[in-house]
Amino acid sequence: MNIAGYFIQRKVTSWMVTLILLVGGSIAFTNLGQLEDPEFTIKDTLIVTLYPGASPEQVEEEVTYPIERELQNLPYVDKIKSTSKAGYSKVQITIKDKYRAQALKQIWDEVRKKIRDMSGTLPTGVQTPIVIDDFGDVYGVMLAIHGEGYPYKDLEDYVDYLKRELVLVNGVAKVEISAEQDEQVTIEVSRAKLATMGITTDQFKSLLANQNAVSNAGRVRVGSEYIRISPTGEFKDISELENLIVGTPVEGKLIRLSDIATIKREYVDPQEHYVSFNGSNSLLLGISFSSNVNVVEVGKRIDQRLDELKYQQPVGISMDSVYFQSKEVDRSVNDFLFNLVAAVGIVILVLLVFMGIYSGILIGLILLLTILGTFIVMNYFGINLQRISLGGLIIALGMLVDNAIVVTEGVLIGLKRGMTKFDAASSVVKQTKWPLLGATVIAVVAFAPIGLSPDSVGEFVGSLFYVLLISLLLSWVTAITLTPFFCDLFFKDSQKQDDESSSEDPYKGFLFVGYKWLLNIAMRFRWITVVLLIAALFTSGWAFQFVKQAFFPPSTTPMFYMNVWLPEGTHIDATKDKAEEIEAKLIKDERIEYVVSTVGQGAPRFLLTYSSEQPNSSYAQFIIRTHTQEEIPGLLKELYAQMNKEYPEIHVKFARLELGPSSGAKVEARVSGPDPEVLRNVSEKIKEIYHADGGLENIKDDWRQPVKVLRPLFDDVQARRLGISKAALDDVLLTNFSGKQVGTYRDGTDLLPIILTTPHDEHTSTAQIRDMQIYSPSSGSYVRLATLVSGFETVWEDPIIERRDRKRTITIMSDPLILGDETAMSVFNRIRVPIEAIELPIGYKLEWGGEYESSSDAQANIFSALPMGYLFMFIITILLFNSIRIPLVIWFCVPLALIGVSSGLLVMNTAFSFMALLGFLSLSGMIVKNGIVLADQISYEREQGTEIYEAIFISAVSRVRPVCMAAITTILGMIPLLYDAFFEGMAVVISFGLGFATVLTLIAVPVFYAILFRVKYRKPSEFEIR
Repeated sequence: MNIAGYFIQRKVTSWMVTLILLVGGSIAFTNLGQLEDPEFTIKDTLIVTLYPGASPEQVEEEVTYPIERELQNLPYVDKIKSTSKAGYSKVQITIKDKYRAQALKQIWDEVRKKIRDMSGTLPTGVQTPIVIDDFGDVYGVMLAIHGEGYPYKDLEDYVDYLKRELVLVNGVAKVEISAEQDEQVTIEVSRAKLATMGITTDQFKSLLANQNAVSNAGRVRVGSEYIRISPTGEFKDISELENLIVGTPVEGKLIRLSDIATIKREYVDPQEHYVSFNGSNSLLLGISFSSNVNVVEVGKRIDQRLDELKYQQPVGISMDSVYFQSKEVDRSVNDFLFNLVAAVGIVILVLLVFMGIYSGILIGLILLLTILGTFIVMNYFGINLQRISLGGLIIALGMLVDNAIVVTEGVLIGLKRGMTKFDAASSVVKQTKWPLLGATVIAVVAFAPIGLSPDSVGEFVGSLFYVLLISLLLSWVTAITLTPFFCDLFFKDSQKQDDESSSEDPYKGFLFVGYKWLLNIAMRFRWITVVLLIAALFTSGWAFQFVKQAFFPPSTTPMFYMNVWLPEGTHIDATKDKAEEIEAKLIKDERIEYVVSTVGQGAPRFLLTYSSEQPNSSYAQFIIRTHTQEEIPGLLKELYAQMNKEYPEIHVKFARLELGPSSGAKVEARVSGPDPEVLRNVSEKIKEIYHADGGLENIKDDWRQPVKVLRPLFDDVQARRLGISKAALDDVLLTNFSGKQVGTYRDGTDLLPIILTTPHDEHTSTAQIRDMQIYSPSSGSYVRLATLVSGFETVWEDPIIERRDRKRTITIMSDPLILGDETAMSVFNRIRVPIEAIELPIGYKLEWGGEYESSSDAQANIFSALPMGYLFMFIITILLFNSIRIPLVIWFCVPLALIGVSSGLLVMNTAFSFMALLGFLSLSGMIVKNGIVLADQISYEREQGTEIYEAIFISAVSRVRPVCMAAITTILGMIPLLYDAFFEGMAVVISFGLGFATVLTLIAVPVFYAILFRVKYRKPSEFEIR
C-alpha cells in the first residue's frame, strides 16, 4: 500500500487527523493530572506492639521474634527489619519488588490475618499488635496552626473543625492532625493518706471503675411502652469526681475524694510529640490527595475553602503553610513546561537554519502534532505531567523529528533529481518506512529496562519509558502519513529542464566536501582508523575511573533538615528545651523564611521521599525553609560550625530534600551477629575508619548509647512472708513515679484516662523509694518498701535492639560532607577496602547498605532486563537487513559512545548518577538508529546495482545531513535539562555521548562495513556521487 500517496491524495482525511491531534491534544493537556514527582509505592508496613514493663531484650525474645517468625513464612516478604525497645516492638516488612500497588491491599489483609491469628500466643501483658499499612501515605499539604497564648485544647478544637470541613473538598483523600496533646485527669494523693485510710490502689481502681462504668440497667414495660432504664451516677464533670465518697471513718463522717487528693484535668506529662512553628507551639494539619487528580486544581480548591472558613478562625490563631505541594507542583511543572517550550524552540530553530524555512516549519509542525498526540495517549493511560514524564518528552524531542527529517530530506533530494512531489514522497516512504520503524522500535527498546524494572526506582522513573514509547511510535506514524501530506503542501514540483540539471550534485556544500575528504582518508587507512577508535575507547574507559559516582541528586526546593539527637534516654522535655533554644537562634536569621521544629519524632510524610523518624524522646528535627536555594550552602556552613561549637554534646545531621527514592544515610555498613557486645566492638572499629577518612560526617550507629536502668533488688523470701508479689511492687513504683490508670473520664467524644499518682514532692528522687508504702495482704497493713527491697543497683542496657532478616544487626551510618564536593560513592569506594579487611568472628557478617545498596539494587533490576532488550534489538536489525554482518557493523559503533560520555562527565564535572546510567543505556538505541539509517541507504544503493564501495561512499555522504540533524536536534534539545539537577547527568551523557558517537558513526560504519565485506578502496574521482 502506498501510505504516503493515500494521505497526499485524501486531503480531507489528512486535515481531519491534523485537527484531531491539534484540538484533542490541547484538551488532553488541560486534563492531565499534575504532580511534582511521579508516584511510587512504598511497599512497607509496620506492626507495632506494646509490652509495658518489658526490657528491650524481653521485647525482642517474647514479641519481636515470634512476629518475625510468622511473617517470614509469607511468600510476598522481601525484607524484615525490627526494633525492640523497653515496652515497644516495631516490625517493618518490605514486600518483594514484583508486587505492584494493586496487590498490596490483599497482602496487607493477609498480614493482618497472620498477626491476628498469632497474637493469642503472645505473653500476658502484651497489648494487641497494630498493623499500620498507611505508612506510605503522603500529606502533600502541611499546615501549621498556632496561636500565642492559646492552650492546646483551643487549637485542637479549631483544627478538628478544619479537618471535618477540608475532608469534604473534592480530590482530598485524608486529613490528619499531628502533635495533638493528650489530656488526662490526675488524682494526686499522698502515700501517707492512703496508708492511713487503708485504701489500696486496686481498691481505688475498682471504686472508680464501678462508679463510672457504662453498663446495662435493662428496660421496663409501662403500659404499652418499653422504656430504657438509665441510672445517674456517671461523672459528668470534675466536681462530681471530687465529691466521690472514698471512705467512712469511725466517727461516721463521709470522706470525699477531694478531702484526701488533688484532682485536676491536665496534659499528659510527658507528651510524646511537640511541634513548633517559628517558636510558637503548633499543631500540624496534613492533607493527602486522592490518586490520579490534578494536584494544582485540588490545591486551589483547598485554598478557596480555607478562605471561606476564615470567618471561623479565632482572633490570634494563625495558619501557615509548611509545605503546599500544589504550589510546588505548579512551579515545577511550569518550569518544566518552559524547558519543553524552549527545547521545542531550539529544535525548530536548528531545523530552520540547517534545512531551510519551509522544511523547518514543516518538521516543526510535525513535532508539535506528535507532542499533542502524545498528550492524548498520556491522558488515556493516566500518565500525569510531572518531572519524569516531562523530562521524557524533552529527551524525546530530538528523536521525534528524526523520522520526519529522513522523509523530508528524501523528498527534497527526489525533487532535486527531478521527481514530482508525489513520486518523491511515495518513493522515500516506501524505501524507509520499515527501516525507520525498526530503528524507532530499537530506540524505544533501549529505554525498556527503565519501564520494566520492578523496584521503587523503576516505578519512580518508569513514566520516562512510557512517554518515549508513545511519542516515538507516534513520530513514526506522523512521519509516514502527515509528513508526506505537508511536503506536498509546502514544496513545489521541480522543473526538469535537461539531463545536466537532473544529475546535478546535491552534495557540494562545504559540510559535504569536508566530510567526503575525511571519509576518503578513513576508508583508505581503515585499519589505522580502527586502531585509533579502539585506543580512544580504552582511554575513555580508563578515564571513567575519575568520574564522580552518585545515585540521585538533592532537590532544588529551598528547604533542608537539621536532625539532632541528644544522648539516648534524654527526657523529652529536656529535648524540647534544647530544641526551643536552638529554634530561637534560627528564626533570627533573615535568610530563613520559617522553621518548624518537631520533637520526639519526625513530621508526617509530606514528601514521598521524606522518611519520618520513629518516636524517640531524645530526637528533634528542624525543617528549615530559606527564601532562595542559593542561600542554603552559606547557611549550612554557618550552622555546621555553630552547632559543633555551642552544642558539642548533640549529634547533628544536616540533610537536603531528596529527588528519587531515599536510602537514609548515604554510607551504611551493617554487621549482623548474636552478641551485642561483639557488634558494638566491630561498630567502633568501623567508626574509627569513618573518622580517619575525613570525608564523612553524621557518624553514628542505630543502637545508640547504652542507657542506665535502676534496679531495686527484690527480696523474694521476705516478699513471700508479707504476701507481696513482684507485680505489686511494680504497681506501687508505677503509681508513685509515672502514675497508674485507674479509670476513664468521659467528656463528649473524648475519653480521658484517670491517673492515680503521688504529689510531685514525693517522687523527686530515687532515694524516696525506701519510704514508699506497699500493702501487705498477710499483715493487712502497709509496710515500707525497704522491708522487701534489699538494695539498689544501676546497670546499663542496650536501649534499642535492631534486627534485620531475623538477625541482630547494628548499622553504622555516615554521610559525605554536605559542604564538600565528594559524592557518597566516591567516599564509599575509599573506605570499603579497610572496612572489609576487619576480621569478623565466626557467625558474624558485614553487608553494605545506604546509597551503594540502593544503587546496586536499582542497577541490578535494570540490567536484569538488559540482555533480553539488547537481544531483541539485535534481532530487529537482523530482520531488517536479513544479514548478520550488517547488524555487526552497526553494533560495533555502540561502545564508541563511551568516548563522549567519559569526556563529557569529566569536562562538565558531573556525577555519573542513576539517571546518567539510564541516559548511557538509551544511547545504544540512538546510535543503532543512526546506524540503521546509514546501513539501509547502503543496502538500497546496492539493490539499485551500485558497486559496493561506491554504494558505501555515496550512502554515507547522502545520510550526513539527516544523521547529523537528528543528533544536533537531540543534543541541543538537551540544553534546558542541563540546568535541572535531576536530569543534568542524563543530559550530559546523551549530549556528549551522542555527539561523539554520531561523528564517529559516520566514519566507523563505512569503515567497518568495508572491512567486514572486504571491499577494496577506490578513489572518489573514479565514481560519481549523485
